[in-house]
Amino acid sequence: MTGAVSQLAMPAVAIATAADGAQSYSLTFQVLILMTLLSLLPAILLVMTAFTRIIIVLSILRQALGMATTPSNQVLTGLALFMTFFVMGSTLDQSYAAGIKPYLDGQLAGEIAIDRTLQPLKKFMLAQTRESDLQLFTKLSGKGPFATRDDVPLSVVIPTFITSELKTAFQIGFMIFIPFLVIDLVVASVLMSMGMMMLSPMLVSLPFKIMLFVLVDGWTLLLGSLAASFHR
Repeated sequence: MTGAVSQLAMPAVAIATAADGAQSYSLTFQVLILMTLLSLLPAILLVMTAFTRIIIVLSILRQALGMATTPSNQVLTGLALFMTFFVMGSTLDQSYAAGIKPYLDGQLAGEIAIDRTLQPLKKFMLAQTRESDLQLFTKLSGKGPFATRDDVPLSVVIPTFITSELKTAFQIGFMIFIPFLVIDLVVASVLMSMGMMMLSPMLVSLPFKIMLFVLVDGWTLLLGSLAASFHR
């Protein structure tokens, strides 16, 4: 009886190859792959989406306003997360339609489904990268030159994308910082001319910076500009 049960039991990890070369995995192995992907999800969110640029710009804005903890990290992270879903909505829909849905319907093998799922993300990342950054990492990888951008592997695209996003985020942050810096300088000069050197200029300029940001409808302007910066 025990021998019969052991013969009928499926192995925990099994990979079957069909006649056409496609591979199928046992349920246990699929669950293992899914859990691995879930553990890597935060890293994927950071390095392959719009999240990096958005959270850096929001953090620089908070520093420019002079408020170290307002809005809180949870608020900024939540705002950046949902802005990321908004910006990448069409890209995520394409990934789901091209790879995930056919795989769940049993129409695609695992490797093909992963490749088709990543293609829209790769296209999005390449659209945000600078040519100089792409040439640099292509040279460092020793795998190029590539005939077209579509031939660039993800191992080159991802570091190129992160570098370009950091540069773009700091450029946007610089433009945000300038008007608030001017207010700080004006307030500091006025206080010094009045002999009020013991009074913190940051404390006096804070309400003026908040008032300026509110009057120009800063949140709408900033978030709208951030979302538009990804559409090229």
